[in-house]
Amino acid sequence: MLIQFLYIIFELLIRGIDIYRILLMIYFLLSWIPGAYDSSFGHFLGRICEPYVAIFRRFIPPLGMISFAGLVAFLSLSLVERGLYAIFGFLFQVLI
Repeated sequence: MLIQFLYIIFELLIRGIDIYRILLMIYFLLSWIPGAYDSSFGHFLGRICEPYVAIFRRFIPPLGMISFAGLVAFLSLSLVERGLYAIFGFLFQVLI
């Protein structure tokens, strides 16, 4: 029973990270379309994605007109996902 509950939690976390990663990708691609951030969809994505990306903008200054904060934010989600795989893999091994 506990293993099933942990598996459901694990799946929800991984799927949530996957969905957020897709939203981040769309948010970053909107920068290529003039005026896309001013649309209602752009505002919606901005409210969801900008607080997370702003954390990295504080530490990673832009190089000229290019900001690598989005790339680092995107890659950090991959690290979080790998960490979840490691943690839950360990928990499953201990409980089985």
